[in-house]
Amino acid sequence: MRKTLLNIFQYIFFLGLGILLLWYTTKNLSPEEIQHLKQSLREANYILIIPAMIMLLLSHYSRALRWKILMKPLGFNPSSVNTFFAVMLSYFFNLLVPRLGEVMKCTILARYEKTPVDKLIGTMVAERAFDFLCLMIVLFITIILQINVVGEYTVTEFKRIFFDQAGNFRVQRLLITLIVIVGIVYFSMILLRKFRHIKPVAKINQVIRGIWMGLTSVRHVKNKTAFFLHTIFIWTMYLLSIRIGFYAMDAVSHLGMRPSFSILSFGSMAMIATQGGIGAYQFAVEKVLGLYDVSEVNGLAYGWLLWSVQTVMVLVIGLLCLLLLPIYNRKK
Repeated sequence: MRKTLLNIFQYIFFLGLGILLLWYTTKNLSPEEIQHLKQSLREANYILIIPAMIMLLLSHYSRALRWKILMKPLGFNPSSVNTFFAVMLSYFFNLLVPRLGEVMKCTILARYEKTPVDKLIGTMVAERAFDFLCLMIVLFITIILQINVVGEYTVTEFKRIFFDQAGNFRVQRLLITLIVIVGIVYFSMILLRKFRHIKPVAKINQVIRGIWMGLTSVRHVKNKTAFFLHTIFIWTMYLLSIRIGFYAMDAVSHLGMRPSFSILSFGSMAMIATQGGIGAYQFAVEKVLGLYDVSEVNGLAYGWLLWSVQTVMVLVIGLLCLLLLPIYNRKK
């Protein structure tokens, strides 16, 4: 009962946060700007979105094949079709209820491929760990490729924090900041060790250990080359789907690979922040495109376009997989 109430609270909280961000991104828009936002979405070239959707589907299929590679050392070799169905249905159910997708992903293979759920959990931890690592790499590449854009913003914020109004550098502010950061990290490590018997703290330790175990578990994978090639392919398809999506809207059609990296980095984080990324994704894309002199309305419109394409594709393909799953496995 307590766990159910906690899940309900999490669902309401993250959905509410997404709705709050939606309100925040539109509250200062004038009626003319809202009309422009709607017009931009109506006039978008949705034919050019089709290649982006195909790339996303290919990335999901590649993710299914990568998951199979992780299962091989455990002695399981499920069909590629069922694995793909499980991956797509995990996205589908995650849109409805947080974390339900992970449960369904393992349950589907357990039912149709006779793979134990408990053993599949380890492969999911490995997948998440590598996706986290890939996201950090993409973020690093984003910063390196655009040190002028990111650097200018960073310098402005640095001056605002560490310089006074007369333009004098305040050494004590920098020292205090460093001491606070080191202190937080040090005492966090102490608290995590000392109070590891407390359930919430144990959960945090478990997540940290899970990420480390996931990253190190790849040493057991027999076909490491295929695993890393699928990982590169997945994130390349994510990136290119955003790049091609620019052509669908005139206001952003001039943008290239660097803004694509930025949207991939911060948009991926936003998709985790709220239920299905609603609100957070549009907000992140709007703020990112503002760094490239794209107006607030046009940035928000493109955020809505990308989010809608991804969400509609997951809903449609997810429903299709839900219908095809029992048909494909009727002999079983």
